[in-house]
Amino acid sequence: MSIRRILTIDNAADLAVLKQISTPVEGPVTAELRRLMDDMLETMYAAPGIGLAAVQVGDLRRVIVMDLNDAVLEGDVQDAEADESEEAQIARRNPRHYVNPEIVWASDELFTYEEGCLSVPEYFDSVERPARVRLRYMTYAGDTVEEEADGLYAVCIQHEMDHLEGVLFIDHLSRLKRERAVARVKKNARLAA
Repeated sequence: MSIRRILTIDNAADLAVLKQISTPVEGPVTAELRRLMDDMLETMYAAPGIGLAAVQVGDLRRVIVMDLNDAVLEGDVQDAEADESEEAQIARRNPRHYVNPEIVWASDELFTYEEGCLSVPEYFDSVERPARVRLRYMTYAGDTVEEEADGLYAVCIQHEMDHLEGVLFIDHLSRLKRERAVARVKKNARLAA
């Protein structure tokens, strides 16, 4: 496994890739595709994040990884406690893999959540999405699964699936908020350089 570079909106070439629509994976889940998902998980954990679409590492296939571990599900989105060992952090992991995910149903009820994105670093804003969705996808093993998602799971899977359509969470915001987000990310990138 290896950590890949996450594309960000402050780089014009990266943004051009992020705005592309990803293509379906043809055929079965292969060892090469599993290596991509393993790399994506390692990249996501290192960032740290809770979800990552393949396009965010420059691969235009319809692949997502996520991990909504216990701490995140309880609303504690901060880093694990300082005294928690790396082994304990790894033991808490619950990685999920999605190949060719599709939403087959969405509730009329909406849910608002303050989202962030590894491709829009250090910017957070509220986005309204369906509160529940039913999705279908292939797993890491290549099995086809259909399940319902609600709460943070529904938010995260919809956020990541937007990436597969070339949509960033800031595209759901007003033009003014979107422009502020881009300006802030670019400024932070300049200050970090």
